[in-house]
Amino acid sequence: MDLFDHANEHDPDTIPLSDRMRPRRLTEMVGQAHVIGEHRLLAKAIRADRVPSMLLWGPPGTGKTTLARVIAEETRGEFAPFSAVLGGVPELRRIIARAEERKKLYGRPTILFVDEIHRFNKAQQDALLPHVEKGTVVLIGATTENPSFAVNAALLSRARVFRLEAIPPEDIVTLLRRALMDRTRGLGALAVEHTPEALRTIAELARGDARRSLDVLELAAREAAASGQPLDEALVREALAEKTLLYDKSGEEHYNVVSAFIKSMRGNDPDAAIYWMMRMLEAGEDPRFVLRRLVIFASEDVGNADPNALSLAIAADAAFARLGMPEGLHAMAQCCTYLASTVKSNAAYDAFKAARADVQEHGPLPVPMRLRNAPTKAMKDWGYGEGYRYPHAEGGHAAGETYLPDALAGRRYYEPRNAGFEIKLRGRLARLRGEDAEAQASTDDQSPTSASSPESTSAETETEP
Repeated sequence: MDLFDHANEHDPDTIPLSDRMRPRRLTEMVGQAHVIGEHRLLAKAIRADRVPSMLLWGPPGTGKTTLARVIAEETRGEFAPFSAVLGGVPELRRIIARAEERKKLYGRPTILFVDEIHRFNKAQQDALLPHVEKGTVVLIGATTENPSFAVNAALLSRARVFRLEAIPPEDIVTLLRRALMDRTRGLGALAVEHTPEALRTIAELARGDARRSLDVLELAAREAAASGQPLDEALVREALAEKTLLYDKSGEEHYNVVSAFIKSMRGNDPDAAIYWMMRMLEAGEDPRFVLRRLVIFASEDVGNADPNALSLAIAADAAFARLGMPEGLHAMAQCCTYLASTVKSNAAYDAFKAARADVQEHGPLPVPMRLRNAPTKAMKDWGYGEGYRYPHAEGGHAAGETYLPDALAGRRYYEPRNAGFEIKLRGRLARLRGEDAEAQASTDDQSPTSASSPESTSAETETEP
């Protein structure tokens, strides 16, 4: 049985509207003009029947499966669907065997559509390589995950990647109107009256997911037909029940939202930071993950410009552990907005990266003898600790002394910024190092007097490094 004709051979009530209304030809598809527009590479390849192996990457409901079926319908390819979740290796081998026979006897290619190809492990992906290379099958893989992470390099290099975007609301409205008018596959037989606002509401709340929009339309339209009322916005919202948020805790969107969250705090925008934080939490993210990011940010991006930041992040983590949800959100919101609003410095982060690079490059350089521990008489006789100058005996600082391995003498890893409390640290280190003492002293005179002083986190003290 042709998969595209099943809607006409079964009771429509048993088949979702989104499946019945699935486009069958390229001209029926909406959205994705950047991929299948008239003059785009893929559209030309389909018309010429020279379709390459490809990966279709995009959010749910953006037409990945539909496009694969349309390609098979528009070309001479035999469509062979396979689910990376439900299918097994024996089934895949049977598909490959039939593809080889079809190509040998009839010269027809087989379009192997692998849904959720990111679920394949490396061995399974590698098993496809020889058949893709020989042209036994034209592989079309569908994935919601970034192929750079989800597909191994060998397979990725043999397939074109086409990224499908969330379908714009105006295109979804087109689909909805088409479904309401179609008396064969759609809802035309119901003759439901509808308002433009109702369709627009479905389109906007579907968040670019055509499948979801059609399924909501069907539920609302059947309810309207049964009750004799028009399909309006109130009925749509009831059918929709609760809008979902696009957020996969293990997928690319997870990393996109986390990235926006961190960059908003780094960019001193507490409004955006609290929005992205709530996007994560409302979508089901583990609050402990968010708290961990706040603690990391307090050291990595705020650092010594505001030493209070790390204390507040640790306190927020402890408060949440004690209070749980939802009360723990108060401490998280306080910490998030504070970190986004306070002065920033990544000097400590840069320092550890630079020091680590030297450790990796130079290996375990010997500790200078004067800095070595000398707990025994024999070690003292060998010169351990000899020549060490005790800073407390010299007013708190042994001028001219060095503490790095001899091969790294003079290296500078930590360079405080002209921001917040680091202004004070910068001035003090400059004097101790003997670098621009007078200039740094004048800067130091204007700096905060302690880590707990209000000025240490005031935007008025922040200047560019």
